[in-house]
Amino acid sequence: MKAVKKPSVLVCVTGQFDCDRLIEAGFRKAAEMNVELHVLCVHTATNDLTQFSEEVEYLYRTAKGLGADMTVMFSGNAPRCTADFAHKINAKHLITGVPDHRPNGFVLTLHELLPRMQITTVTKDGESSLYSLDATKRAFA
Repeated sequence: MKAVKKPSVLVCVTGQFDCDRLIEAGFRKAAEMNVELHVLCVHTATNDLTQFSEEVEYLYRTAKGLGADMTVMFSGNAPRCTADFAHKINAKHLITGVPDHRPNGFVLTLHELLPRMQITTVTKDGESSLYSLDATKRAFA
């Protein structure tokens, strides 16, 4: 019989220094829910890891400082990779960035792949919003 993993919050980051705000938001949400915290960074495959190594190292240190594991994966399909990882770690809540106060294609695709997942988006200025997808209108409420 397969053991069920503890519930968790999953934070999705890109290789940018300012994604530390997402990890901090995830830390607060995980503490509020009393669950584990995981951080995931999905990049397209590359032969030159130096392009983002400093940023990823900084985010790794930030995650570790808050007691979180950080995983880096390489995939051409970030939403699918994220959804698979979310299932693997038993994520109950997902936190991701949104650059301009609107959900982007990544968030919309995640909603399609994880229709029951609560997703919080955090803007560049640190403002958080919980978005839920209205299945009948196919638009964010």
